[in-house]
Amino acid sequence: MEVVQHRCVLPFEALPSEVRLLRRAAAAQLSQWGVPAVEDAAQLVVTELATNVIKHVGEGSAATLILERKRERLRVEMHDKASALPALRAAGCDSECGRGLHMLAAMAVDWGTVATAIGKAVWCEIELGQDAGCLRMERAADALESYRVRGGTLQQGRCDVVLEETAVELIADLLHWTSARGLDPDDVLDRAQMHYEAEADAA
Repeated sequence: MEVVQHRCVLPFEALPSEVRLLRRAAAAQLSQWGVPAVEDAAQLVVTELATNVIKHVGEGSAATLILERKRERLRVEMHDKASALPALRAAGCDSECGRGLHMLAAMAVDWGTVATAIGKAVWCEIELGQDAGCLRMERAADALESYRVRGGTLQQGRCDVVLEETAVELIADLLHWTSARGLDPDDVLDRAQMHYEAEADAA
């Protein structure tokens, strides 16, 4: 059985205004544990899981975020009182529903759902032991491949051209996703550029 090195339990009320506070609390906890390299991935996971509670369980419902550091992995669990387990399914081009779990699966090394005594938990695990740049490249490759395959007919042509176009589509979809959740797409792009430049300078 894997030993839990650190554990943090964060109860919260499923409201849009609480999601940002929950992300900040998770980031602060990861910094305290000395694993800030996975902060971006963890905040995206926390945002998606918390948003799903708001959409599918109900605004204002009680939920709990649990963070656990297990050796070289960070486990993120979202507990709520709904018994229906979410399922990964193909999402249509115009559908927002179903995309969240695909993003979760692309970012995490493992994920799943489990029934609990009072409802359910959705969990995922993020690798801590990898170099941050390498982990970002692997996540990007997984996401691009998922978009390419789910696009229906596979695009033809040079591989680098196809991947470039797929990357543009992925970025555009993420901007739609941020806007739908009340975030400023320009601010998100600026923050992403700052992260990229800082990591490129450090490499």
